Amino acid sequence: MATAVVSHKACFNHITPPGHPEQVARLDAVLTALDDLELVHVQAPMAAEDDLLRAHPAHHVAAIRDAAPDEGWRSLDADTHMSAGTLEAAYRAAGGVVRAVDMALSGEVQNAFAAVRPPGHHAERDTAMGFCFFGNVVVGAKHALDHHGLSRVAIVDFDVHHGNGTQDLMEDDPRILFCSTHQSPLYPGTGQAHEVGVDNVLNVPLAEGTGSQGFRAVMQNQVLPRVDDFAPELIIISAGFDAHAADPLAGLMLTTDDFAWVTHQLCDLAERHCDGRVVSSLEGGYDLEALGASARAHVAVLEERSR
Repeated sequence: MATAVVSHKACFNHITPPGHPEQVARLDAVLTALDDLELVHVQAPMAAEDDLLRAHPAHHVAAIRDAAPDEGWRSLDADTHMSAGTLEAAYRAAGGVVRAVDMALSGEVQNAFAAVRPPGHHAERDTAMGFCFFGNVVVGAKHALDHHGLSRVAIVDFDVHHGNGTQDLMEDDPRILFCSTHQSPLYPGTGQAHEVGVDNVLNVPLAEGTGSQGFRAVMQNQVLPRVDDFAPELIIISAGFDAHAADPLAGLMLTTDDFAWVTHQLCDLAERHCDGRVVSSLEGGYDLEALGASARAHVAVLEERSR
């Protein structure tokens, strides 16, 4: 077996305004950091309309298409901007997660990492926000459920920001479990412990300054047992690396080793319940050096566990 990295050059054509943290250099930092790993490199396809429509209403998909500029930028909010290359990049980001799901569930690879941008976990049903346009991981999860016939998919999000979009897209679907650790208070202001969906959402807010010990404790005591009890047939990771101590946008104090550790823990659960099948998708991470090192640590564990 092997580990796939799914990406596409079109993801470099999503150009944000100067000084924007979600910049082209992020993807370059990630892919460069993965250079020495033994990975199967796969091109991210355009997402099919029916896959997008499993997660978003048709009017949202149409609105994103209609907003795409021919040149310059169009701002959907203060943080979320479209350039001429954004629409294709957004379609390939969602399509890349679907391709990763297909590869893992077909046995073509053991696990896969979608090295794509724009990210997705803030995109709500009919609202692009927080640098995100489509809910990439939920698109992948619903494809696994509806196209491959799975019954249970778990999404684990360790990005420093709460995945409000992911929660919005799946909180009424008991086939999906969503577990999120995130700094609170922090953008987007959601993700409190009382937000539980249909008993399929676990939010674990972390105070600013929380480091390795606190993060590992809530993972071991809350998140991992909840995923274990759910017994998923596929685990999807929203892999944001902005909880790293070096990240400029937040205040958690994780280290590169923490991302390797949590990946091992999730792979242990995947071996117990999912025949080892894990799909991961890039979310945040805005210090380029920390992002590259953390993504490499994460994917190196996936590659090790696929042997």
